Amino acid sequence: MKAAYNTAARKRPVNLTLNEDLVAQARGLTHNLSGVVESLLAEYVEQERQQHSARAAALRSTIATWNDFSARHGSFADEYSTL
Repeated sequence: MKAAYNTAARKRPVNLTLNEDLVAQARGLTHNLSGVVESLLAEYVEQERQQHSARAAALRSTIATWNDFSARHGSFADEYSTL
């Protein structure tokens, strides 16, 4: 699967505040903690993008349904408005 980000982009140090014990345990499981964190962050970003896309698609569908209803039946306000 192709990454959704530029994997050749320059790496830069960042400051994170993490639980000391958790970091120690993770370091005991991998020699490349930065790589693991980068991989998990990439998965998180992709998941959030997919959820955002799904919400946007659902919203577009809802708007289309509402517009179709309004075109067929008119607006509720048109019938009862005093303006």
